[in-house]
Parts: sequence; C-alpha cells; structure tokens
Amino acid sequence: MKRRNRQRGRWGRHDPQPLLLVTDDGGSFGEFLSFVGRLGFRYRSELAPIMVTLFAFVVGAWLHAAHRTAWPWIAALSVVLGGVCGLLPRWWAPLRRLAWLDRPAERAYAAIGASSGVGWIAAATAIGPATYPLPLLALVALVLLGVPWWAHHRRRSKVRVERTLEGWPQIADAVGLAGSYVQSAVVDRWGFTMKLGLRKGQTARNVIEAIPAIESGLAARPGAVRVEIDEKRADRVSLRVVDVDPHAQPIPYEHVPAGSASITRPVRIGVTENGDPVDVLFLRRNALIGGMVGSGKSGVLNVVLAWLAASRDVVIWGIDLKNGMELGPWLRCLDRLATTPEQAVALLRDAIGELDNRAGSMATAGERLWHPTKTRPALVIVIDEFAELPDEAAPLADSLARRGRAVAVNMIAATQRPTQKAMGQGAIRSQMDIRIALRVREKRDGDLILSEGMVKAGWHPHTLDGAGKFLVSSPEHNTPKRARAAIFTDNDVATSVRNNANERPTIIVDTDNGKEEYPRFIPSQRPSPENVRDPETVLWAMLAAAPPIGVSVGDLMEITNKGRTWVYDRLNEHVKAGKAERTARGFWRAVDSTGSDDTG
Repeated sequence: MKRRNRQRGRWGRHDPQPLLLVTDDGGSFGEFLSFVGRLGFRYRSELAPIMVTLFAFVVGAWLHAAHRTAWPWIAALSVVLGGVCGLLPRWWAPLRRLAWLDRPAERAYAAIGASSGVGWIAAATAIGPATYPLPLLALVALVLLGVPWWAHHRRRSKVRVERTLEGWPQIADAVGLAGSYVQSAVVDRWGFTMKLGLRKGQTARNVIEAIPAIESGLAARPGAVRVEIDEKRADRVSLRVVDVDPHAQPIPYEHVPAGSASITRPVRIGVTENGDPVDVLFLRRNALIGGMVGSGKSGVLNVVLAWLAASRDVVIWGIDLKNGMELGPWLRCLDRLATTPEQAVALLRDAIGELDNRAGSMATAGERLWHPTKTRPALVIVIDEFAELPDEAAPLADSLARRGRAVAVNMIAATQRPTQKAMGQGAIRSQMDIRIALRVREKRDGDLILSEGMVKAGWHPHTLDGAGKFLVSSPEHNTPKRARAAIFTDNDVATSVRNNANERPTIIVDTDNGKEEYPRFIPSQRPSPENVRDPETVLWAMLAAAPPIGVSVGDLMEITNKGRTWVYDRLNEHVKAGKAERTARGFWRAVDSTGSDDTG
C-alpha cells in the first residue's frame, strides 16, 4: 500500500503514464521510416520515374558485376521491347486495353521509355552505371520522360481514384451512405467508374437521391455523377464520374449507302458517353420522341428518317402540321405527306384501311407477322408535333398504335410535351415501345416522356445540358445511359434525299373511287395560270409556279383536261430535258421554278 502511494505521489494522480514519456531514439527512427514509407506509398505514382531510375542503377550495377558479357543480349532486348510497345498494341486489342496504349502518342512514349531504359541498362552492364556519361544520360532521361508522366491526365485520374477509394468511408458518412464501400474502380479517358457495395437496407434509390451530395463530396462538377443499377443484385450500383464531357463536341453523321439499310435492322441514333453505339430497332414498334424547344428533336428524327429512307423495305408517310416545315425537306423520300388537319385525318384513315387489308390477307394465308420486303414493305407514319393533331385523328392514331404491330404499321411521334391530354384519351402513350427523351425543363416532363416513376429510378432528362443529348428507353435499353445523336445538317438531308429519292417503294391505297395512284390531299392551294389555253403551256406553267411540295398529277390532269398517260408523257419529256423533277409520289415541279412559260 505504501509503495503504491509513493508511486502515486511521484507521478501524480492525473499525470500521463511513464511509458508515454520515455523517448527511444531507435523508436523515433522507426516512426520516421514508417512515415517516409507511408508518404512514398501515397505518392508512389508521382515518384515512379525516380524509382525506375534508381532501379535501373541497381540492376545495371549488379549485371556489371556478375554478367558483364550479357550486354549485347540486353541491347537486343531493348529493341524488341520498343517494337512490342510501339507496334503490337496497334493491332492487338487486349494488350492495348491492358497498357492504355490506344493512342499513337501513348504508344510512342511506351516504346521510347522501354527501349531507352533497357538500352541504358545494357550500357551500364558493359561499362558500369557510374561511368561518364551514363549518370548524365540517366538524369536527362528522367526529366524528358518524367514530365509527360507527371502531366498525363490518365495517371492523374488514376491517382485521384485511388485517393477517393481511400477516403470513401468519410465521404459516404457525409452524403448519407454510411456503410457503403468501393468494390472496384476503372479509370478511362473521360473519368472513372466505381462499383459500390451497399449496406443492408440501402438501395440504388438512396444513391440516386444522394447524387448532388456525392458530387459535392467528390469535388466533381455539377451533373458529373451517373448511377447505374446492377440488374443482378439490389445491394450494388455502378457510380460513374465524368470529369470531361465526351459529348462536348458535335458528332458528325456518317451517311448510310443507298439501299444498304433495312427496317429489320436497328437504327444507330447516337453513341453513349462510353463510346458504345445506341442501336434501336423500330420494326413493329411505336416510338415517342420528346423534348423541349431546342433540345434536338429534329436531329434525332432526321437520323431515323435517313435510315428509313435508305431502306427499300419500308414506306414512309408523314404528318407535319407546321405547313411541312420539318418533314418538307424529306418530301421526295416520303410516299405521302399531310400538312393540314384534314389531310392528316385522311392519311390516318387510309393507314387504318391498309392495316385492315394486311390483317385480312395474313388471316387468309395463316400468317401471324408481316415480314417486310421490297414488294411487301412495312409502313411507318412519322408525325411531327403529335399534340397538334385534330380531335378526329385521336381514335385513328389510337387504333393504329394498338393494332399495327403484327402487320408492321407503326408510328413515330415527336412532340414537346406528351401529356395524356395531348396524346389523346386512348392508350396511345402507353403503346409507345421506344421512348427517346431529350432535354426537358422540369422533372415531371421526364416522367411524361419515359413513363411514370422513371425519374425516381435514375432517368434524368432534365439534367441533359445540350442539344442532341438524350436518354432512350426500349426493350434493348433499360438503363439510363446518356447519349448524343449525330448532328444532321441541311446538307446531310439534301444528300440523303438525293441518294434515295428515286428508289423508294410505294403503297397503293384503296379509296371509295378505287385504287388511287397519287394522293390528292397535298397541298390545299394550287397555281392557276391566267390567259393560257395550250395544254402543254398550261402544264409547264403549273410546274414552274408549283410550290416546293410540287403539284399533283391529278391537278395537272384537271387543268389541262388531258388523261394520265398524256400528262406522264409530258412530264417524262421535261425530266429527260432536266427541267422537271418528281418531288413525291404523284407530285412534280420544275427544277428552276422561275415562272417561265418555255415548254422546250
């Protein structure tokens, strides 16, 4: 007891324990080495060129002492390694992905680094690493090869990811995902992707709701984080951070050779942020394209139209109630085009008639699906601004959406805000198998385009920040991957029309007056030359005064009081002379519509 009291009096009741006050020089040196080791490990990427140089000195000294005569073989190895690093990854994809040698500059760097490093070791083996000028050459190589290494964005991205992995537990606690952990990480040229394991009770929705907080915790730019649901396990998600927008620059359109496309094959409408193609099959499917003004609906629609125009097994009908402003440039590739509410109703009614005729012929033949060919083409009705259709068109469109799949009669509808009211009171919107959502103003508009609940599931078209950027939901695409469509200019439209206009299939519809070979519902106004009596002069005046949409053969027959054969003979003469052209099935105009009355 007295001994215990003496110790208590010596050290004091609240003083620290003696063990913590005793200093040991060996222990301090050990702590210093531990600190240096931790520091070196943390900055191992930055120190890599220096460590490689030191390693080369050690290896060169050992080889000089033990295997001095081996320097010719080591020199030959330097040449081989340079060739392998510089040339082989160009053709062998696995090595290119493994070594990040997918660009010429990276392959050149690897080749120079490998050959110069092994070549220096060969020289050190022969004469010794300390012999002049080898130390000076090593210093020069360290600087010349170290600067690109330290500045390389992929290396810096990898370092950032490694340090993010180390600090994720603290970030997870701050953003409300405590207990989650990083299972793996992959770095690419645009950013990195982490596979997160979630604590029991956490789901992908928790991660989606925490996206703004995650962007703050990772010090990323707003809108940089993407979350993809793991289809196999509910307690895992993929979290992608896009440091550099891969879609900042427009994507050029690559024209499809005439006749090489088919409605039976998917249409490539864009590429994802990972560079993967976005291929969508439109055969026997209705599609909805939605987005605010300036979001790029016309661009996406033009990409689809270009593929359909290059396909010889599909007929395209169009409805454009903006007086043909959007679909007018494609007129020569369209079998029919409606530009007024009355024409739209007539077109949809004829489509119902075609649908019924196909269904009857298939029932007679015992077929269940209509397989498109050049002689039995599919029918796609492209409707720009679906919300502008008259009330009389709603039940017709509803019937087409519900019954058109098996007979390959389908719709592609584009609109700014596809509300249930705008889409009619039927089931039109629910029948859209393909949903393409471009930039919208509000979250609820995303649900209107993609269907209810999609925004909460991670589909966020309201965060898209550029024209042509989109999300697509279809049977082939069930995860929200951002993509961008190729830019489609007026020159691209003209090129596509010029390449495909003369080989388009057609459909002859049954009307009350029998089979009509030309549509009579375009346009509502026609030119009427005055003080002209000669039929040929009248015909040319009609062609010269025709609007861009052209004048129909029926109008030409009526005003010239001539039969169909006479009219077509005169038209063919003007075409051979290079003075007239066919703008659509049954519609013609003068190539130079100057109003001249030259019948040449």
